[in-house]
Amino acid sequence: MPIPIKNKIILFLVFLIGSSVEILGQTKTINSGWQYSEDKVEWQSVNIPHTWNLEDAFDDQPGYRRGLGYYKKQVFIASEDNEKIHYLKFNAVNQEATVYVNGKNVGNHKGGYTAFSFNITSFLNYDAYNLIEVVVDNSHNENIPPLDADFTFYGGIYRDVELITLPKQHFSVTDFASDGFYVNYKHVSEEKAGIEVTAILENLATAKTQVQLKLELLDSEGNNLKSRTESLKLHSGTSNEFKIKLPEIFNPKLWSPEIPYLYRLKLTLLDEQENVLDYKWTNVGFRWVSVDSEKGFFLNGKPIKLIGVNRHQDYKGYGNAVPLELQKKDIELIKNMGANVIRFAHYPHSRELYEMCDKLGILVWTEIPIVNKVTDSKAFFETSISMQKEHIKQYYNFPSVVMFGYMNEIFLRLAFDGKSSEEEKNQLKKITLDLAQQLENLTRDMAPNHLTVMACHLNEVYNETGIADLPMILGWNLYFGWYDAEIEGLGTFLDNQQRRFPKRSMLLSEYGPGADVRIYTQTPKKFDFSIDYQLKLHQSYVQQIKKRPFMTGMTAWNFSDFGSEFRGDAIPHVNQKGLVQYDRTPKDIFYWYKSVLDDAEPFLHIAATNLSGLTLIGENTYPVKIYGNQSNATVYLNDKKLKDFAFADGIADMEMPFVNGTNCIMVVSENREEVECIEVVKASSLNFEGFDRFGINMGAHFFFTDEAQQITFVPDQEYVNGEYGYVDGKAYGMTKDKNQGMPHNIRNTTSEPLFQTMLEGCSSYKVDLSNGNYRVKLFFVEPQIKPSENIYNLSKSREETQKQQRVFDVYLNDELIEKGFNMAQTYPEKYGITLTSTLEINNNQGLTVSLNPVEGTPVISGVLIEKIN
Repeated sequence: MPIPIKNKIILFLVFLIGSSVEILGQTKTINSGWQYSEDKVEWQSVNIPHTWNLEDAFDDQPGYRRGLGYYKKQVFIASEDNEKIHYLKFNAVNQEATVYVNGKNVGNHKGGYTAFSFNITSFLNYDAYNLIEVVVDNSHNENIPPLDADFTFYGGIYRDVELITLPKQHFSVTDFASDGFYVNYKHVSEEKAGIEVTAILENLATAKTQVQLKLELLDSEGNNLKSRTESLKLHSGTSNEFKIKLPEIFNPKLWSPEIPYLYRLKLTLLDEQENVLDYKWTNVGFRWVSVDSEKGFFLNGKPIKLIGVNRHQDYKGYGNAVPLELQKKDIELIKNMGANVIRFAHYPHSRELYEMCDKLGILVWTEIPIVNKVTDSKAFFETSISMQKEHIKQYYNFPSVVMFGYMNEIFLRLAFDGKSSEEEKNQLKKITLDLAQQLENLTRDMAPNHLTVMACHLNEVYNETGIADLPMILGWNLYFGWYDAEIEGLGTFLDNQQRRFPKRSMLLSEYGPGADVRIYTQTPKKFDFSIDYQLKLHQSYVQQIKKRPFMTGMTAWNFSDFGSEFRGDAIPHVNQKGLVQYDRTPKDIFYWYKSVLDDAEPFLHIAATNLSGLTLIGENTYPVKIYGNQSNATVYLNDKKLKDFAFADGIADMEMPFVNGTNCIMVVSENREEVECIEVVKASSLNFEGFDRFGINMGAHFFFTDEAQQITFVPDQEYVNGEYGYVDGKAYGMTKDKNQGMPHNIRNTTSEPLFQTMLEGCSSYKVDLSNGNYRVKLFFVEPQIKPSENIYNLSKSREETQKQQRVFDVYLNDELIEKGFNMAQTYPEKYGITLTSTLEINNNQGLTVSLNPVEGTPVISGVLIEKIN
């Protein structure tokens, strides 16, 4: 199917015997001017793509709207088209859609990530406006996957809607909304290659018809290499399947990530007078793939280590209703990073992105969203099977697609099920294995020349049930050093699996920690959401996979941060494991991958952007990371040469003797020069000379750049004379394996990393300020909250929070600013609370924050001090 241009009619022209002939059909998108309502009373004008969860999936209220949405639009159909066949095609609606034309039900579709189409010819009125209505439902439905997952199920019509008008003879539009033809590669090698085309042709006329099907294989320059024309007889009122082989070509140019050479296949359907009835085209990339359980992945007979990313489709400010041009930039960024593989998780993405993978040279794993658990029902099985058929048929012709998947972490809910009996659990294992076997068989049968794949989480149940032995490649989603054990546990686990199952091919399908660019530290710790820990883990994982030839490769979780409404990470409602932010601004880790994967052109990056606002009291230097694919370079600070250095594993750490104010770092290599300027507060003491504000992130070991307060809060420390720190108390909620503090959304603030960490049991906190007048802000939150279940925090320990009354008095020096401070009573929600006061400091007494307990244990999250004269 030719790619539609939004809101424009596409008239396809082909050239036959030197003359242009207009095709008799047309496809047009009908995205503009829809009406949308939640109750069929109040209506608003919207354009497609559209979702109704754009705001409520990110607000402070738990949950988001899952229910019915109503769409309608008037479409004019001219009488000139009354002899043609008309289809409505929806490229994706989440998650169930019922379509009406002029008040009559024309069909229902279940599943939110694949296309579907309906023949609406018999429902139309000509020379008149026709009412199209769509009832969309994203309610939880036990018979429609996904049932449960770590991403937001946005409701709405979020991909293009097309009105397709064709002659009565045409390529099928209703064969699972596919292109109506399938390209199979025959005998591909370096010496020769051939293709066989299976075409599904419709004849909706009342009489049998003679047609011609012309196939043309063109090279990248448009030169005709091979062609064949077949005269075919189409029986009336039927769908007809034909298989046609093109003559082989010799010494084909093979498709690969390094050289993604594409041929082009044109398919033209003509009537007996050689009028063009219908027209199709597709990319052709000659390639073959295989896997070896000891030697890994092979493309065109040569070993290749797959290193790339997973991708979710949503985008900051758009939800899943993302303009296509923004989505395309994702694929360009992924290629620019140096990735050679992408896993479209956990569902089929827009077809245009697969075409970009064809052109740019990115191998693709694509899958359907059977995630976490299945339902023991005939309806669930039927929907799952139908979904995989749609998936394979709609994405079959992309040469970049080498892997078709069908399940992800399917026993995750089972592993944390403390309510079901053993008999019920065993029954669920049995039916899950049954469905997996059916999907595996279906995929192998429908998608020859492709690999089957599924992904599992860290649990022995996949081996015990035998489900792990079904696919050609088994993906492991592993989070050692984040949810589980230590970073080095990855290699130990993989080696153990290889010894136990030596004939099994494996791929590291997910890995990575959450990271917030506002958080950085010299002492990265597990689960602290720092960009520094993200680098530490990713570096180690890449090294561990490269050392193991049996591993086919790895796909980082995730390319970008993405919406997950229930999460309470450093940015609530967002899973922050991305290599780029939710708005696609790269994190530092993106540049590290580029430095080790992309050698197409010289590259340097100074990882200092997020350090702007850095505050250093009494520190001589601060380390800045420099990324590059060069061998050597020279670094300068404020026009003074610091040193020559060499990169190791694409990175170098430079101790920077910053000055107070603007600092410009310059790195020069033989082929590249890079400059980054940042603002730094540098002082020998808290004398407020050259700066007027100072913030402390109490209970935290990391810097936090607070956009709301326009300041970077410094890490906490035990009291140091002449500086600041706690006299007593300890960091709340910190353990060896968790250094976030309180993993919950804090209402009434966007500064979660400030409030989520806190000191508990601190009765005295000292800041050695010079004499003067100051405004002091103290930050608090009540940490006693019943944790919402987060099954994606896969650690085996489950800490229960004990509720307690917490009442204390707050003093600044000897001045009482809050008596009987009881956050739980005053602020029943988990609220970010600020107490502000002014005071005069004299006699060099400095500032002492005193928290005197009345009942329970005091807590405090931070302090911001501003000198006002």
